[in-house]
Amino acid sequence: MSKKPTSTLLIATYNWPQALEQTLLSVKRQEVLPNEVIIADDGSKEETGKLIADFQASFPVPLRHIWQRDEGFKLGQIRNKAIAAATSDYIIQIDGDLILHPAFIKDHVQAARPGHFIGGSRVLLSEELSKQVFQHKPQHISLFEKGVRNKFNALHAPALARFIELFKKEKGLYNLRGCNMSFWRSDLLAVNGYNEQITGWGREDTELVIRLYNKGIQRVYFKLQGIVYHLYHKEYDRTSVLKNDEVVQQAIENKSTWCEKGVAQYL
Repeated sequence: MSKKPTSTLLIATYNWPQALEQTLLSVKRQEVLPNEVIIADDGSKEETGKLIADFQASFPVPLRHIWQRDEGFKLGQIRNKAIAAATSDYIIQIDGDLILHPAFIKDHVQAARPGHFIGGSRVLLSEELSKQVFQHKPQHISLFEKGVRNKFNALHAPALARFIELFKKEKGLYNLRGCNMSFWRSDLLAVNGYNEQITGWGREDTELVIRLYNKGIQRVYFKLQGIVYHLYHKEYDRTSVLKNDEVVQQAIENKSTWCEKGVAQYL
């Protein structure tokens, strides 16, 4: 595709405005800005809304806040509402506890191609380094800093990645991270977005990708680019995973390309 697609950056958040601030600061430092930013808010309290309003006053692109009442972990639902509201060709999806490499948006847009989606990686930051980030708000995180884990994911070499892709195709569900993905909005609408039958932490992205695969959408090899640094937090309650695994298994067995309760209800 010769013409670069317009892009929406979709940021999921819930009651952690300190982390969301770091995310939004890193968005402002992007070499290539998205056309709009939508914050998909799964029921945060007033402090998050105030932070977003403060950023809106001087943000370089439209910054929109879509909020729903807190009724437990319903990430798929709030993402669907944001996808429905998005006005761009291409949706880049992250979580609001990430710091973006300055080339993050540029990397995703350059790697976008018809009939494909992207599943990226993340760099884990230690608890101590995350505390330092909150305190000092650095503009750059070096892969050589103490507290930067899985350092390979912090290497930025997109030209090398494109060369490797000539010989390597990304398949299956390995290493899917919902905090760093991107899709053509038309492809998400074609499979009805996220399955809202999945609630609680886990598997909403896996089930969506299964339906994309069943629809014939392929995955782009996306190492050495699209880098995000994940701020430390305690793990979420994972008691819902077994229940959600059943929905995933149904999508596999039925070769599903559509879910009944998805984004279409908000269009």
